Order: sequence, then C-alpha cells, then structure tokens
Amino acid sequence: MTIADLKSRNLLLFECISGSRAYGTDLPTSDTDLKGVFVLPQEKFYGLDYVEQVSSEHNDEVYYELRRFGELLYKNNPNILEMLATPDDCVLYCHPLFEAFRRENFLSKLCKDTFAGFAFAQIKKARGLNKKINQPMPPVRKTPLDFCYVAEKQGAVLLSTWLEHRNWEQENCGLVVIANMRDLYGLYYDETGALGYSGVMKKETANDVALSSIPKGSEPAALMSFNKEAYAMHCRAYREYHDWLAARNDERYQNTIAHGKNYDAKNMMHTMRLLDMAEEILKDGKLLIRRPNREELLAIRRGDWEYDELIAQAEAKLARIEACYKDSPLPERPDKALIERLLVETRKGFYH
Repeated sequence: MTIADLKSRNLLLFECISGSRAYGTDLPTSDTDLKGVFVLPQEKFYGLDYVEQVSSEHNDEVYYELRRFGELLYKNNPNILEMLATPDDCVLYCHPLFEAFRRENFLSKLCKDTFAGFAFAQIKKARGLNKKINQPMPPVRKTPLDFCYVAEKQGAVLLSTWLEHRNWEQENCGLVVIANMRDLYGLYYDETGALGYSGVMKKETANDVALSSIPKGSEPAALMSFNKEAYAMHCRAYREYHDWLAARNDERYQNTIAHGKNYDAKNMMHTMRLLDMAEEILKDGKLLIRRPNREELLAIRRGDWEYDELIAQAEAKLARIEACYKDSPLPERPDKALIERLLVETRKGFYH
C-alpha cells in the first residue's frame, strides 16, 4: 500500500504539514514534511495483511494506521501528540470522525520521558558528535602492541619503545602467562629465531597477544602487561567513529563545520524545542506547536551559541522539568479506556 493508495481510495482521517513549517522555524530551503492518519480497508484490517504505517522513501511523509496511531497516542509519542495540536494553517484534511481526538484528553506525565527523554538522548548524541569532531580517530586502528607495557625500574615503559632501545623485534619474543596475575606475562627473547616463538602478536590483524612454548630453565627478559580493557575500548571507539564517518549526512556535517562550534546546530535547535515543550506541558497542560521563540531557536540553528553554553542551558531546562513533573496535575498516563473507545467508534463510523 502506498501514500497514493491512501488518497485515491479516500482512506485518510487526517493529514497535516509537520516539522519546521509547523513549528515556525522553517527557512526558504526547508522541506515540507507531511504526517497523517488513515484507516485500512476492512478486508485488510480483519485479514492477515495489516499495515501499521506507510512512509515515503525518505520518511518525510509518514501516515499511521488508526490502531497504530492509538498505540502511540497511549505512549504520548511526540509526533502523534503534535498532530493533534497542528496549527490551523497546517491542517490539510480532517475527517469529522477525527475531531473526537482532542489533545487535552491525552496529555500526561509521560511527556517528561517522551519529550524531555528524547531531548536528553539528543544531548548525548550532540556530545558524541562534539567528541568525534574534536578527537578524530586515526585512519589505522591500533594493535594490542600499543597497549603492552614492560616493568622498568619503578615504572613502566611502552613495549615498542623498550624493544626499540634493544634493537629487538617483537616477532622474536615469547610470552607465557604468569599464574594468578591478571594480564601479566613473562617475556622471553630469542635472538636467533630458532626456538619458534610466536612473537607478541602473530600477525598485524591480531586482537590478542600470542603465547609461546618456552624451554625449561629459560629466564624472562622482562615482565609485560597487556591492558585488554583499554584495547577493547579503543576498538569500540574506533568502530563507532568510522561507522559514523560512513553514515553521516555530509551536507549536515559541512554545516556543522561551517559555523565552527562543532555541534549539529539543527539537532540542538530541536533539542531545545522539545525541552521547552515538555516544560509547558507539565507546567501549564498546554501543547504549543508554533513556537513563540522562533528567533531564539533560529539563532541556535545558525550556530550563534557556544556548545558548552547550550549544554548548560539544556541541563537547566531538565532540572526545571523535573520540578514541574513533581507538581504537575496531569495524570500519570493517558486514559487507555478512552483511547480504545475512540478507536472502536472511529473505525465503526468510517466503515459504515
């Protein structure tokens, strides 16, 4: 089923312009996002081919089937609640049956988690992006050898440095585990290479140190430690960084670099908007889509603020939201029975 099917078969209950054009934060270059609610034909709803959502290729047009709409409404999903509060000039179609879904009947304390919780996740994402930009990973991943140290005097020295000072090769080293001492090894060296030691690493792509069979009576040249936890953390950070490089939106990234503040300005604008909306819902029981602080939000999008200033503002907003949550007169969650009754009545009315 496609969006064209929904419209040609008159299955829509509601359709609206969403996103920046509804918030009032759009620019001349902004796309037009659409959202809506539809009802499946009876045969598909009662049959095996239930379709809960229909989207365009880039997800800038998203339509929810009535049952899925109700499920998300019960969870106080921001996208769903925002549809119910769409400014009049952004409503493209509203079936008379859909008018029974009044937003004031569904606002609850869950909004703290759905609006502010999502915003908090975006703050963490912004911190991660800031770190990726300021602390980029080298193109080549480190090896276990970079996390091996040799005890020397009252301290420790990097194994590669220790070997270099002796003109020794890691391939001629042999390691044995020292019992009862975690990640500590006896290091032996064979200048001739005749003993067949495995080296500290068998190959460049190894993810662990290698062990060797050492002749009895041999004396270790040193005690060596391998910091496995630090190596594992490096590998994870390296993988996440290069996954991000491969998947990032280059246009969005270039905008981030252009304003020189090293954060995704558009993302931070929406983070602040969500935090403001969460506070308004909990404090006043209101859901305002068209934002009254448009210029302030656009200043964030332009990159006028420093990263640390925005993070401090966001944390202050989160603290106020927690205080509003405690005093909010809103119910803990929406009335499930009311939602179920509306779903049944709306579907029956639509089919008949």
